[in-house]
Amino acid sequence: MSSSAQKGDGILRQPMSVWATAFAAVVAFMGIGLVDPILPSIAKGLNAGPSQVSLLFTSYFLVTAVAMLVTGWVSSRIGGKRTLLLGLALVVVFAALSGTSGSVAELVGFRAGWGLGNSLFVATALAVIVGAASGGAEAAIVLYEAALGLGISMGPLVGAALGDWNWRAPFFGTATLMAVGFVLVATLLRATPKPATRTRLSDPLRALAHGGLSTTAFTAFFYNFAFFTVLAFTPFVLGMSPYGIGAVFFGWGVCVALASVFGAPALRRAVGSVNALHLALGALALLQVGIALSQHAGSQAGVVAFVVLSGIPIGLNNTVFTEAAMEVSDAPRPVASAGYNFVRWMGGALAPYVVTKLGEEVGPAVPYLLGAACCLAGMTVLYGRRHHMRSLPYRTPRPETGLGRYA
Repeated sequence: MSSSAQKGDGILRQPMSVWATAFAAVVAFMGIGLVDPILPSIAKGLNAGPSQVSLLFTSYFLVTAVAMLVTGWVSSRIGGKRTLLLGLALVVVFAALSGTSGSVAELVGFRAGWGLGNSLFVATALAVIVGAASGGAEAAIVLYEAALGLGISMGPLVGAALGDWNWRAPFFGTATLMAVGFVLVATLLRATPKPATRTRLSDPLRALAHGGLSTTAFTAFFYNFAFFTVLAFTPFVLGMSPYGIGAVFFGWGVCVALASVFGAPALRRAVGSVNALHLALGALALLQVGIALSQHAGSQAGVVAFVVLSGIPIGLNNTVFTEAAMEVSDAPRPVASAGYNFVRWMGGALAPYVVTKLGEEVGPAVPYLLGAACCLAGMTVLYGRRHHMRSLPYRTPRPETGLGRYA
């Protein structure tokens, strides 16, 4: 059997504890795209405008970003398993409370609590999967990104199916699935040992002093702004039912998942991490311009096609950025991940409100042009600070040949 085949088998041959954590991760990432198909329904049901409803994303990711700074501090004191369970429990509680909301303000507040639970779970899940998975760190990251892609693709379908009945139902459905994930992690994951050294609250910010990690993080900040321009604003311009919006974002999510798992490792192996990021950011910028031009021309089919295709560079970026952040820094992985995620999720927090406000007051094509500009800004940061990225391989050697040139 070839080395590449063995590597593929290694990704699939995982302990049950890894699969339990991965299942919970799928459900956690479902929460990102879950509300997409029902955003117009929520706006109608709670008598709110698009920019008000967009705060569901803003509160969620703002709290997620800030909480990333304390996840390492918490997990280094109570252990990875307890941190996962704490995060899952918070998601169960606040997802259920979201379904009881009587106003946009209440829903935004409950989504903030959901974001806190999500940050504790997501940041720790990656470290737990990397530590417990067979096949090495790269295989674990691919598995993690596969969970992300599957969750993002399934979220719109679940949101559409339950949201067509009632906009509150997807929140209760997510709470139920997360409760299942809680039970699986509690029963199948053995207690993880506490780190020998406790993480200080300042460690993630100190890690950002590393030129490579800060370059990766701030490039990812602009990328996430562009990413969530597509995710948060598009439901309002499609003019479709929850099922229609769900179908569009399911196709988009499938592209994200396939590109994350299959496309990103191949591209990174062929051209290296930095060049892969330039290519993926450039492709996303072009597709955002395509969405803007289609929207301006009144072509719904064009908007749908470019939105679905944007999942490809988004999937490439998700995996390559995560691997770059883990490899470029000399800080421990959980600390590097926390600092990196703090910066990049700020882009996800700012984009939804900013772009929906622009769409309301200036024009529906403008948000996508801003998203394209953010991709170019990210590429500029990456190019201008390229000397900080020299520790990353220019080309990753194929296992069966051992060939490859390094910077």
